[in-house]
Amino acid sequence: MNNRPQLIGSSGDSLREAFGRALVRLGERRHDFVVLDADIADGTGTHHFKKKYPQRFFQFGIAEQNMMAVAGGLASVGVIPFVTTFAVFCMRALEQARLSVAYARRNVKIVASHPGLDVGPDGASAQALEDLAVFRAIPGMVVVSPADPLEVDQATEAILNYEGPVYMRTGRSAAKRIFDAGHRFELGKGQILRDGGDVTIVACGVEVARALEAGAIMEQEGISTRVVNMPTIKPIDVELLIQCAEETGCFVTAEDHNVHGGLGSAVAEVLAQACPCPIEFVGVRDSFGESGEPEELAEKYQLTGPWIAEAARRALGRKATQERLIRMSSPLAI
Repeated sequence: MNNRPQLIGSSGDSLREAFGRALVRLGERRHDFVVLDADIADGTGTHHFKKKYPQRFFQFGIAEQNMMAVAGGLASVGVIPFVTTFAVFCMRALEQARLSVAYARRNVKIVASHPGLDVGPDGASAQALEDLAVFRAIPGMVVVSPADPLEVDQATEAILNYEGPVYMRTGRSAAKRIFDAGHRFELGKGQILRDGGDVTIVACGVEVARALEAGAIMEQEGISTRVVNMPTIKPIDVELLIQCAEETGCFVTAEDHNVHGGLGSAVAEVLAQACPCPIEFVGVRDSFGESGEPEELAEKYQLTGPWIAEAARRALGRKATQERLIRMSSPLAI
């Protein structure tokens, strides 16, 4: 557990490039997996693997549905396929991911680059703001969204070692470094990056760095803010969420995704059942995006650190109101 923000700075590296290099590293000692591509290896980072292991790299062209179905077939004979394309094109192959992969319980790893507003200038048609919700709803599908290049590297190895279907996001833009060499990714587990007792911010992917910025803003206001990295959205770390609810009493969730169906919904489902408390959702508010630079879009759609801090203030206000009502309803208050 760390008590200070972990922003190390921009690595100049993207999550997709970290993924591509992780494949090369793993390919040196694991010979049981292959990479499937839909004509965009340069865009997903898999060009590194293609250059190093061309005999284990399969090009399908712009035929994502065929690629996903073939992945299920390969897995049925013991080969582990990494299916790689942009997040928006993964949804094109949803039926095959559902039936050929998840329903058949195949050991397939679906890795999606260019999710959310991070796509930037490519515009709304290429910005997948629904993918976490879509794949989280598929029975048996694990859903992962790492926060920085080091975590992508570790998560790639973790999902390769996991027996079963996985959907993992990477990213297009240069990513901020959050973790040092001592970080350890574990499927199904979140980590407290900054401790605090007043409010909890739970974030995934590129929003983790922004959540840490929000924590620093709140500290200047004298508000003790806990920041949690939640890289596995399904299965989510229920134990950690309950602990945070009991210790802080209110939440903000932050994700580069629609506010419906993704990380925020997953957190809310846990809290509603186990420990209800005020929660605010930071994400794209049920709209499509538009063309622009990722940071400009993040500001316009209210995903940046100051907007997360503002959501935390609202959550704190609701917590105070709730506590006041509880005190007023207590027999001792009469």
